[in-house]
Amino acid sequence: MTEASAHVRVENLRKTYQTRRDEIEAIREVQMEVAEGEFISILGPSGCGKSTLLMIVGGLLPLTSGTVAVGGESVSKPRRDTGVVFQAPVLMPWRTILKNVLFPIESLGLREEDYIDRAHELLEMTGLSGFADNVPSELSGGMQQRVAICRALIHNPNLLLMDEPFSALDAMTRDLMNQELLRIWEEYKKTVLFVTHSIREAVFLSDRVFVMSPRPAVISEIVTIDLPRPRELAIEETPEFNEYVAHLRGLIEH
Repeated sequence: MTEASAHVRVENLRKTYQTRRDEIEAIREVQMEVAEGEFISILGPSGCGKSTLLMIVGGLLPLTSGTVAVGGESVSKPRRDTGVVFQAPVLMPWRTILKNVLFPIESLGLREEDYIDRAHELLEMTGLSGFADNVPSELSGGMQQRVAICRALIHNPNLLLMDEPFSALDAMTRDLMNQELLRIWEEYKKTVLFVTHSIREAVFLSDRVFVMSPRPAVISEIVTIDLPRPRELAIEETPEFNEYVAHLRGLIEH
């Protein structure tokens, strides 16, 4: 991948935390290049720094050394061209669904009326058009996470960062949300960095899977998922799919 073609470029990234007793090295010398429109999953054992890496790329955490660039520009703070979806929906319970989706527009100081139509379009696309005037407590967990995705997309970011967004959902809802996410990605073609603990989820969603080692983390392996798109859940029953799962499991276990 040439420098010009890399949408996200991470070079020699290191992240340490200072405790009362000593310094903890969370990430050591991580290298990453992601092309525009790629769907990348970041996979690794618990506590290896996956979420830390994602938050540094999003400008939400400072790095210790190295560089992170998005669209050729250095990242040192949150960017308007980046959307973030967290593990929990983090919706404001007193605001309607429509107002929750529009919250980034308010935060960015943009004209809300310019984004009303896009908010309704996103809600319709995710099957939530009838819930614009509801409040979050009136929606299921899966529906709330769809609202969070709409909120992340409302300002039309080029890069979408997703930190285990479906980990709290039951297995059936998680499968449905993975299909929904692929449908949204195929329509909008955003660059996606997706943190997950689920090997099967990573294989189902991704163009490539970046495998992180235990702390201090490096990218120990990059696996290209050569499965046809669009993907349906039935692909998880194929030998090819399960070969990728077995290979990734072996990398993580060893």
